[in-house]
Amino acid sequence: MSKGLTKREEEIMNIFWVNGPLFVKELIPFFNEPKPHINTLSTIVRGLEEKGYIAHKAYGNTYQYYAAVNKSEYGKRSLKKIISQYFKNSYLGAVSSLVEEEKISLEELTRLIEIAKKKQQK
Repeated sequence: MSKGLTKREEEIMNIFWVNGPLFVKELIPFFNEPKPHINTLSTIVRGLEEKGYIAHKAYGNTYQYYAAVNKSEYGKRSLKKIISQYFKNSYLGAVSSLVEEEKISLEELTRLIEIAKKKQQK
């Protein structure tokens, strides 16, 4: 699962995360016009399966697909990748950037410190 997701793949994963197991044809109603062709969706879903994000259960000649990775796990992996690529593996650098951009408040930082203290006490 080292490969990241494209925007379309992430969109499809969100459909699985929210709705649970689906057949490829059941994905079509979730898209706005112009709706993607079933063959296109099938190709993307198979690609997601090759990457390890989706698995399937066979029903005769057809497959019902489901998320093999939950959204929280994906988010954590994505965050680690971003911090590695853009902040030289420095979580402090990432948080500092949020502070500089005023995306995180002093109150939120204080809560983070309290969470970290509780974790260390365990």
